[in-house]
Amino acid sequence: MSSPEPRAPSPEARVKRIAILGSTGSIGRSALAVADAHADRLSVVGLAAGENAELLAEQIVRYKPKTVAMASGAALDRLRAIGAGDAALAGSGPDGLVAVATAPDVDLVLCASSGTDGLEAVLAAIEHGKTIALANKEILVMAGGLVTAAARRRGVAILPVDSEHNAIHQCLHGREASEIRRLILTASGGPFRGRRASELLDVSAEQALQHPTWRMGRKITIDSATLMNKGLEVIEAHWLFGVRADQIDVVIHPQSVVHSMVELTDGSTIAQLGVTDMRLPIQYAFSYPSRWNMSLPALDLVRAGRLEFDVPDTVAFPCLRLAYRALEADRSLPVVLNAANEVAVARFLEGRIGFSSIAEIIERTMNAHRPAEVASLGAVRAVDQWARDYSQEAARGVQLKV
Repeated sequence: MSSPEPRAPSPEARVKRIAILGSTGSIGRSALAVADAHADRLSVVGLAAGENAELLAEQIVRYKPKTVAMASGAALDRLRAIGAGDAALAGSGPDGLVAVATAPDVDLVLCASSGTDGLEAVLAAIEHGKTIALANKEILVMAGGLVTAAARRRGVAILPVDSEHNAIHQCLHGREASEIRRLILTASGGPFRGRRASELLDVSAEQALQHPTWRMGRKITIDSATLMNKGLEVIEAHWLFGVRADQIDVVIHPQSVVHSMVELTDGSTIAQLGVTDMRLPIQYAFSYPSRWNMSLPALDLVRAGRLEFDVPDTVAFPCLRLAYRALEADRSLPVVLNAANEVAVARFLEGRIGFSSIAEIIERTMNAHRPAEVASLGAVRAVDQWARDYSQEAARGVQLKV
């Protein structure tokens, strides 16, 4: 009697091979914690970091990736001096990110690199058929049309890691686009929730970095304080879920328990709730379409107490209004919004402009721009560079209010 044919392994049994762009940042470290918790299901095969060569060297020792890269040649030299084990040094800058993201043994790429540095890598990974877990808002804000068109053409999934978009993805699971009436993004309100515009003139970067709920990188924390973070999420939601600007609402929810909601055409509203821990949305993206166990404490609604919701104050926090304006204009204006915001936030963190000047510089740059089509990566980068140059000049003319 012949022996039975071996049974094919289930999808759950196959180890998913991941590459992390931005492995030394807060999202990257959380992603590695998820990999630790599911070492039988996840294998870290690629890592790319910014300038922290020392931490990347430690990660290489622990996870033994096959390919690594760093943001600059100087950082790569430091890593080389420390030692990278058997990992192949793929290079630095955008080329290094592309090499890590397109390595043949990668199944899923987590893009958690800062700003727009990972744009080329995401597009290249899509062309190579890699699943994208996107933790970087700026990629879709800057080039949402290019990225989503490429993903559709190649049949590649883009899984959102941002807690709000991840929540919407969960709420929409198995639903048709025709069932959506509106998406409702929740915002904590940041450290200055409830303050009037006149009370924000002299706030410091140190104060703005004190987020009441989340612990994040410096740039995203300032974006949360200005509500630009939520504005970028509005644009991102448009591209991820194919909805119009007038179908996306923002509500202030200081408890950060409800991560976002979806209102369906029959009036039902579905919400996703959870503890404030980025490991949850990261694991969801890594495990999708399955769900894996997690050792985090369950959400205790009784202990959470009241859940409050309010309308954003776009007079005190005009960045949200500017983001809606950019989305409604479409074409190149979101690129300008994003670039000018990065310049203005950097100036604020350096102590060279006041908090309220962030929105002022962005609006000046948007007003000076004539929107145009951005149908190629080159066109996107050209508009991005123009906006950075213009906003740098605009920032020089803004006096620090102290």
